[in-house]
Amino acid sequence: MSVKLRKINEQVMVITGATSGIGLSTARMAAREGARLVLAARADDALDELASELKRAHGTEVITVTADVGKIDDVERIGAAAIERFGRIDTWVNNAGISIYGRLEDVSPEDHHRLFQTNFWGVVNGSLEAVKRMKQRGGGALINVGSELSDHGIPLQGMYAASKHAVKGFTDSLRLELEKEEAPMSVTLVKPSGIDTMFAVHAKNYMDKEPKLPSPVYAPELVADAILYAAQYPKRDVFVGGAAKMNSSGSRMMPRAFDKFVKATMFANQKQERSTDPGRRDALYKPDHTRELRERQGIYKTHERSPYTAASMRSGPVTTALLGGGALLAAFALSRRLAR
Repeated sequence: MSVKLRKINEQVMVITGATSGIGLSTARMAAREGARLVLAARADDALDELASELKRAHGTEVITVTADVGKIDDVERIGAAAIERFGRIDTWVNNAGISIYGRLEDVSPEDHHRLFQTNFWGVVNGSLEAVKRMKQRGGGALINVGSELSDHGIPLQGMYAASKHAVKGFTDSLRLELEKEEAPMSVTLVKPSGIDTMFAVHAKNYMDKEPKLPSPVYAPELVADAILYAAQYPKRDVFVGGAAKMNSSGSRMMPRAFDKFVKATMFANQKQERSTDPGRRDALYKPDHTRELRERQGIYKTHERSPYTAASMRSGPVTTALLGGGALLAAFALSRRLAR
């Protein structure tokens, strides 16, 4: 069934995790393009400030819902608020997420469960609420923010990788069920590479050094652009950053060689040189209000463009396959250099 999606300036868009990083960048970009917005996050003061900013700057029609996406009742309130104010939802973006740095054996069971509550069950709760609301009113786009780690594992963020694998499995299964019943919905999984957000700052840390993202690191606006594109044009998957596609291809086609690459690089490359502050705060259980409304951490050499992502979003299947082949060749060359 052909799914017809509205242009952004005609849309009502729900965005979770809207007060930081990718969610914040997406909210600001969507506001500039004229969308009406339903913004959800745990930080109520930051939500109010963001809503005021968007109204002043763009005249945006926006409502906010203070919500923890891991709680079904909170997510139902997001859907109800959107319908009450705007009468429909055209795009629902499940973006909220958190990470933990540390060896899996060192992390407490409570922290493991809390991460999954947000990263996986938050996506499940949001997706099912979106489907319920959108199927009744003509359909639309469901966009789940996964990760390049939806396709491969990584040390020191093992449970985060597991949660993103689970998000991929859930999203793919939901898409098939909706396609079988010919529901008028597009379901997209966005898989970013490392993105210059407050990701590492918000993560809980069990390591003796401050955490960081391994390079290459890309701009959050690239993910926001991919999300807004998928909100208007049905896409199954979007990799943000050529490195994301290369790593996915390498792990699938050359798993043992890719394991060696990850083992050789990803322990050191996820640690800064400076020691962790004993009083370090994180956002695993509650928001850090002092670090909200920031799109970027600003410590990385950030790639502001991704030719791969730009080409793959706007190309047909043949070009996309050729781009994927190029990424695979790059992964193969990298594995050969590592083996020497």
